[in-house]
Amino acid sequence: MTARSTLTPEAWIAAATDVLVDQGIDAVRVDVLAKAMEVTRGSFYWHFRDREALLVAVLNAWRDGATEQVIKRFEGQNTDPKALIGELISLPFRGRSAERAARVELAIRAWARRDALARQAVDEVDERRLSYISQCFSALGFPIAEARARAFILYAYEVAESILSQQGTLSQKKERSALLQRLVSTRLD
Repeated sequence: MTARSTLTPEAWIAAATDVLVDQGIDAVRVDVLAKAMEVTRGSFYWHFRDREALLVAVLNAWRDGATEQVIKRFEGQNTDPKALIGELISLPFRGRSAERAARVELAIRAWARRDALARQAVDEVDERRLSYISQCFSALGFPIAEARARAFILYAYEVAESILSQQGTLSQKKERSALLQRLVSTRLD
């Protein structure tokens, strides 16, 4: 079999994501990826027009895997909104997959600090996630503005737990999660 028939666009996207996480966006180059995958550069062009097309695909894969698929999974559970908020709070603590997701997220956010395409993707993902979390709070009966504020607090917590993943013991992390659950779910009136 040739490299063309065995490699998929998803394999190139995965390799590019690995390089992005480990070495940064400047290292995501066709020659670096081809060498790591032990194929010729020509096999890359079988799937992608150029590096820019690959980078768009990396961002789209991240958006789909880290946002849209997660939302679809939660929506498919038909869980009550309060339990769903608890599930959302637990996302940063879901083992190796959560650690990997956090590393990818941080790499993409670092890339977005200096690239308009990545910045747009991050902004869209943040807006989509915040909108979904806001809907969960609205379903609990919170007014729209308050639902949005609570969603922001929850989302900021998730991002912080991902960034500060080495801070605290498992017990302390559980305590923080339980406290956040009480804080964002309790009415202030």
